[in-house]
Amino acid sequence: MCAATYASDLLLLPSALAPHAIVVDDPGVALASLDHAVWFHAPFRADDWLFYEQEGFWAGHSRALCRGSLFDRDGVLVASVMQEGLVRVGPR
Repeated sequence: MCAATYASDLLLLPSALAPHAIVVDDPGVALASLDHAVWFHAPFRADDWLFYEQEGFWAGHSRALCRGSLFDRDGVLVASVMQEGLVRVGPR
């Protein structure tokens, strides 16, 4: 559970950038996690195949709100994730 929690925090916030045609590696882009929560629904192995569905569903005023769903290889929802983050985009 610790490995999944760590990985879900690293990968979720950039999903809020895609609708704005911005990527993490663009010059002037800075991201910071402000709040991150994970709810575990079923047992799983972090060293097995997992599908992480991500959605950045709101962004504005230098913030973003993202959600994720983690599924095992049988399609069982094993965890749900929410993250609020700071998003700064400087001049390109």
